[in-house]
Amino acid sequence: MTSTDSTLDRLTEIAQIAAPLARAFSDAGYQLYAVGGSVRDALVGGPLGELEEIDFTTDARPDEIARLMAPLCGALWEQGRAFGTIGGNLRASGVTAEVTTFRSEAYVDHSRKPAVQWGDSLAVDLSRRDFTINALALDVVALTLETPGVQTLFDFFGGVVDLHERVLRTPTDAGGLFRDDPLRMLRAARFAARFHLRIDSAVEDAARENASKLAIVSAERIRGELDLLMMTERPSLGLDFLVRTGLADQFLPELSGLKLEQDPIHRHKDVLAHTWAVVDRTSRDLVLRLAALFHDVGKPATRAITPEGVTFRFHEIVGAKMTKKRMIALKYSQEVIDDVVALVELHLRFHTYQMGWSDKAVRRYVRDAGPLLERLNELTRCDATTRNVRKAATFARRMDELEERVVELREREDLSRLRPALDGVAVMAVLGLSPGPAVGRALDFLMEIRLDEGEISEAEATIRLREWWADQED
Repeated sequence: MTSTDSTLDRLTEIAQIAAPLARAFSDAGYQLYAVGGSVRDALVGGPLGELEEIDFTTDARPDEIARLMAPLCGALWEQGRAFGTIGGNLRASGVTAEVTTFRSEAYVDHSRKPAVQWGDSLAVDLSRRDFTINALALDVVALTLETPGVQTLFDFFGGVVDLHERVLRTPTDAGGLFRDDPLRMLRAARFAARFHLRIDSAVEDAARENASKLAIVSAERIRGELDLLMMTERPSLGLDFLVRTGLADQFLPELSGLKLEQDPIHRHKDVLAHTWAVVDRTSRDLVLRLAALFHDVGKPATRAITPEGVTFRFHEIVGAKMTKKRMIALKYSQEVIDDVVALVELHLRFHTYQMGWSDKAVRRYVRDAGPLLERLNELTRCDATTRNVRKAATFARRMDELEERVVELREREDLSRLRPALDGVAVMAVLGLSPGPAVGRALDFLMEIRLDEGEISEAEATIRLREWWADQED
């Protein structure tokens, strides 16, 4: 929790931004409250950032909301009108405002879409929200009009105390809330990770009992929540909740598979705990975080116990295929899938170079990593979670040497253009060929020269290409 003075500053800032709306709604005889994230974050503290979006709730109906907002916004969007929500950018501040009529919703078992019923009670409206820390309301009308003696912060369910004690609870029965909207169970994971909250046992039990309800939630919405979780400071706090409750089994069953049985003779790391550590250590970059999450998913399928110990041969290849399949199911974009899969497949590549970083080795490593080089290096560093001080120091030194060698080589040659000295058109002209497999083999030959020896002139490449082709004809 932040200090009282800082909290007041934040709440005042919300009221100042909302002032034009507050006056318009008050003049028309309606209530208006800021709710949810903006109020919660004002109480949590941290650096004062620029507010970009504020959610409001009101006793006004959607038609009246639109009428009152229109003069204050550049344009309105009404995609949420059926649910009582009208949105727009406030001209005076540029902040996005979404205003929703008090609601009292009824859900049906087979759908997460509510049958909307308008309400007239702030307390009832807040009771249908997911967690107590989000069931907070700020009376922006009272603050704007500086009405003395009027309560301005409403907390019917103990959200302020829960923020202070760092616990995640629901304002009403967790099972009912989760059955109404199963996506709330994934939001529990996100909020726990974002604010370092302990998840109340009633919430965890309800999530465990209702995990199968996620089947009615679209892959796109599940992916959206997963992405938000992955971008928190410590995703593992939420990810572990997903595995413990069986929620992960509904959309990421590979995670539960990482809870490998520990062999007392041939000891090895707890792969799931290792994965959490790697994810938390990486930067807040979605592609990198997802690669960290998936990097060892191939281990259960490749695990073997040998006299030398436990092995996971080719788990990076198997894991890359599993990652692609799972990410397609979660409807990720092709670009994100390609990048994450490549990082999973390459995450052990560094360890294949045991004899030092020759120019040839550096070129091949850079070529294979392509634009993912920096991410691959970070993933490789974060994957080294050994507690052995000597091994950790040796590994860090080798990584430093690689990055220094890349810098050195870049000063001598253009590593961003690791291409053959001649292109396909030139190869066909030199050898008198038409398009076909032979041109591809010739380009491969020239590429090997580029990787092994560095840059050569077109004249040198032409001579060596003709010599190579003569050998092929013989």
